This record gives sequence, C-alpha cells and structure tokens, in this order.
Amino acid sequence: MASTNYATAPDPNAIDAEATSEALEPLSAEERVTWAVDRFPERIALTSSFGAQAAVMLHMVSRQKPDIPVILIDTGYLFSETYAFAEELRERLQLDLRVFRPRFTTDWQESHFGRLWEQNLEGIEVYNRINKVEPLNRAFRLLQVRAWFSGIRRQQSSVRARMGVLMRRNRRLRIHPIIDWTDRDIHKYLKAHSLPYHPLWHRGYVSIGDTHTTRPLTDQLSEEETRFFGLKRECGIHEQI
Repeated sequence: MASTNYATAPDPNAIDAEATSEALEPLSAEERVTWAVDRFPERIALTSSFGAQAAVMLHMVSRQKPDIPVILIDTGYLFSETYAFAEELRERLQLDLRVFRPRFTTDWQESHFGRLWEQNLEGIEVYNRINKVEPLNRAFRLLQVRAWFSGIRRQQSSVRARMGVLMRRNRRLRIHPIIDWTDRDIHKYLKAHSLPYHPLWHRGYVSIGDTHTTRPLTDQLSEEETRFFGLKRECGIHEQI
C-alpha cells in the first residue's frame, strides 16, 4: 500500500474500514503499523495497559514512530508490579507516556458507591465506565486522536476472535497490528528483541488489569475467566470506544 502524505490523508470516516481491514489482513504486523503511521503521522496514539505481553506493541510501534503518545489509564487499582513495569519500559523504549486517571479518586468512589466491582455485573459496568472508558475518551479528546493502535488478539477471547485488523469506533480508526498473533508469536518477538513479560506473567497471570478483578490462570479457569470473576472479559474500552 502506498504512503499518504498527512496533508492529503483521508478523514477516518472516509476510509472504508471493512475493505481496508481485509486488505491489511495478509500483511505482517509491522506492515500494518507502517500503513497506519503513513496515513496518520499525527493524531495517532497507542493505548497500553502495560499488561502481560505489552512490550511487543510498545516496541513495534515506537520503533516506527518514536514520538507516538502512549496512553495509560491509571485506575488507582493497578498492581504495584504494573507501575514498575510501565516505568521500566518507559525508560528503556523512551516512550512518550501520557497517564490519564478517573475524575474521582478511589476513596471518593468507594465512599459514594461502595466497592462497585463487588456489585455483580451491573456494578462492574459502572466501575469500568468511570475508571476506564471516560478517562480514555478524555485522553482522545485532549490529544485529538483520529486513529489508535491496540494490541488485542483474536486468541484472547470469543469477543476479540471476531475482530478485524481495522475497526471504526466513534469516528476514530482502531488498528490491531497483532490481531492474528498466537502466544507463540508473542514469545518469539519478545525473545528476538530481548523484551520482558510483565513480572506477574511468571506467577500465572495471563491477563492483567486491576488488583481486585484479576486472577491467575488455574486448571479450573479459562483465560477469559481470570478477569471480572468470569462475568465478562472486556473492560468496555474495546466494546464502546
């Protein structure tokens, strides 16, 4: 696919997302990143939860666009290992890390709503809107994001299994360069570039979010059930934004 100068780059809504996604499908992950960076050299971002295998996307994208804003949503309930991992990768990869937080502190939320994550699926949905969806929407508005990279993969859940390389959500394009990668592909990339897994990966955590709704993988749990007590897999970001 030929490069497009930013001055003539199409509006995200002018792109046929479905057809473009099909055209990107046979390309490599790196080529998909190149396609997006060529078309959106500005107003493009990378979101990362600094989860188990986050170093892959952070490395792959920042190699092609070192100044890309990397958005981390800090709910206030992340593992201490996640904060340390984020700082390690920020320094090592020289990331332009932008941290966004909920409008209300954890103490304020608990005093007004109680522990939302203990209030069944409805409470979890409210929690996610307050602590994840709203801060990310705010980040996108402030950074004027028109397109963004996400490291989700089809292997991770039944919801993600149906996703393409490219999607449009709320007038923005979302690019999934490693959507078709397996755990083996992830391991090979990390090893080839001497990149680390999240520290909790070695303690059985395959999907890492907030402390209160993340569990290590066991023989009794599927990967999807290690988040949100098995009530749901997605935090809302990939469903709504």
